[in-house]
Amino acid sequence: MIHRFSFPTLIHFGPGARGLLPAHLKAAGVKRPLIVTDRGVAALPLTAELSEGLKAAGLAPAIFSGVWGNPMAGQVTAGVAAFKAHGADAVVGLGGGAALDVAKVVALMSGHEGTVLEYAWDHPQVRAVTRPLPYLAALPTTSGTGSEVGRSAVISDDATHVKKVIFSPALLAKAVFADPELTLDLPPKITAATGMDALTHNVESYLSPAYHPLCDGIAVEGARIAARSLPVAFRNGRDLAARSDMMMSSMMGAIAFQKDLGAVHSCAHALSAVCDLHHGLANGVMIDHVMRFNADAAPEKFAELARVCGAGATADDFIRWLGRLKEQLEIPARLDALGVKRDQVDALADIATADSCHKTNPKPCVRADFVRLFSEAI
Repeated sequence: MIHRFSFPTLIHFGPGARGLLPAHLKAAGVKRPLIVTDRGVAALPLTAELSEGLKAAGLAPAIFSGVWGNPMAGQVTAGVAAFKAHGADAVVGLGGGAALDVAKVVALMSGHEGTVLEYAWDHPQVRAVTRPLPYLAALPTTSGTGSEVGRSAVISDDATHVKKVIFSPALLAKAVFADPELTLDLPPKITAATGMDALTHNVESYLSPAYHPLCDGIAVEGARIAARSLPVAFRNGRDLAARSDMMMSSMMGAIAFQKDLGAVHSCAHALSAVCDLHHGLANGVMIDHVMRFNADAAPEKFAELARVCGAGATADDFIRWLGRLKEQLEIPARLDALGVKRDQVDALADIATADSCHKTNPKPCVRADFVRLFSEAI
């Protein structure tokens, strides 16, 4: 059997990397970039600093800050309108996973017909990406999704809130400026939730039965780095070494999950749709519950995860370590602490079953399994 591998993109990594953006865009021939960001990041000094740096380099930037909460199709539509109104020739994604996903799809839809969700991979008449995208650069301000190095974007339907995945290598940023200084002021709760997202990506990618040894190596090391540094970043958000580690682990998880994910993500997608939970927080609550379900399906891999995370030598050791980590990060052990009700289990199970991520769970997961997982987690 022939396997096809494809790895991403130019990455500038380290404190101060954001300062390289203006000269890089100018060298690429960009003149009128649109900065796509969220409401919170737009209000921070770093956004004004970035815009002024672009102006000083002779560029004419504009800012679209219409992203909030989970990324929605309507936000993309508004971003495309801003792109066209500015006469933009490039997109700069600045923010967490939502802003970066919206930025990627704004770049896509700025030159493609139809509606946003017609490009989702599971649309019955999915549209193809047929034209080159405008120049796309990415600057992450959280360490969770790793969207800056991803070739997909997760966009929710405005009416149903169901998440849809738009996938194409064309969505890869041309250049990433991964500057851990941009994460120094993240609140502990956001550090915890996004960090658990990064850890979950690495863990689920490694456990996926798909064949991709390159991703396996990246995922194991990404998990090791997160295990070492996530508690430190949570306790001391100004620890630049820990912040750097978490930004790297986040990117490694996103690179690794081209191998695909598992049932934790199917649960998290359902919780976001039904209960509007933050994606990383949902992963953080569900990971040990799903890992307990998976434990007998991949004992050797679980033993390796336990070893690299300093948890012990068995699946049970790894699962117990996840519980202790959640306590350290003040992530609830169960969903009822976040207001999830038992009468929502059927709706959650329906969405999780329809979600594609569990197709590469190490253990088959049918609707009855999701009912049990959600019920036990409440």
